[in-house]
Amino acid sequence: MVWLRRTTHYLFIVVVAVNSTLLTINAGDHIFYTDWMWTSFVVFSVSQSTMLAVGAVYYMLFTGVPGTATYYATIMTIYTWVAKGAWFALGYPYDFIVVPVWIPSAMLLDLTYWATRRNKHAVIIIGGTLVGLSFPLFNMVNLLLVRDPLEVAFKYPRPTLPAYMTPIEPQVGKFYNSPVALGSGAGAVLTVPMTAMGAKLNTWTYRWMA
Repeated sequence: MVWLRRTTHYLFIVVVAVNSTLLTINAGDHIFYTDWMWTSFVVFSVSQSTMLAVGAVYYMLFTGVPGTATYYATIMTIYTWVAKGAWFALGYPYDFIVVPVWIPSAMLLDLTYWATRRNKHAVIIIGGTLVGLSFPLFNMVNLLLVRDPLEVAFKYPRPTLPAYMTPIEPQVGKFYNSPVALGSGAGAVLTVPMTAMGAKLNTWTYRWMA
């Protein structure tokens, strides 16, 4: 029955990854789309990196297999691209939605787990820090490859937004000069305790299954 248990574990990963993606879209609605991306980049970075760390480390430690975190992030990415395709089919431009770049950060988490010979504490401290530091970097590169968010915002406003919430020109340098640096710094600090929480979920899961 070992194969059945492993299959069940991976199905759990699929279910949670899909639900995590839905939470991303619902919780970060205005953050998720390009029209608000530049003004909300720090909040976006912190929320996405912490959410990725919790789910990825939970299932990586649950299965004990390096690579599970990348598998988790890949499912989230595929599901989000399906959502992007749905908006594209409705007539919106290809750049209307920016898909978060989860996979490289998840790969760093897997690499830490493998390099430290499955040391849970190293994954929490080193892996969590790497996820928080790297996520804003990868996503800013991703944003630089899409069209001007302001152009997308004014030509294609969200159909669900009321008139008074129509995007306005962002004041990028008003509160901080480098959203990447601030996002990486805040992410590196906050992702570590969230990674620890994801690892702690395994204890509760094993008690529940006992």
